[in-house]
Amino acid sequence: MQPEVFSSGYLVFRLGRPIQFLLMQHANRWDLPKGHLDPGETAMQAVLRELQEETGIKPSELWTDPAFVFRQQYTVNEAKRSKLKELIVYLGWLRADREIQPTEHIGFSWFDWSPPHALQAQTIDPLLDEVARHLAKQTYWPPAEAG
Repeated sequence: MQPEVFSSGYLVFRLGRPIQFLLMQHANRWDLPKGHLDPGETAMQAVLRELQEETGIKPSELWTDPAFVFRQQYTVNEAKRSKLKELIVYLGWLRADREIQPTEHIGFSWFDWSPPHALQAQTIDPLLDEVARHLAKQTYWPPAEAG
């Protein structure tokens, strides 16, 4: 079965003590800054657009880890039928702390990085598990390029 719906998002970290990651608040769940691809957009173009629209974070304010891409497929209900959705998530680090300006969510929160996490079983927890495995393999963490 081929995906019919495509979405991309960012897991955004900020440096500090402790290191933290950003999640956006919906009425009944936490989620990433993410969204659907517009016609003709790549996943990276879509996520940079969505990130700025949903948080105010500009592409120049973020360093993207070139060695990490998370892909997941799951079923969603759209137009009264089930469709296979593909989600692509990139890992980014804020170059400097900045104010978050939520526009499409009721709020946001910075969560301390202290794996394992249990925040949202369908997409967030598997993503955070994969990030933990990725970061454990890094020789220098956090990346010097992020600061």
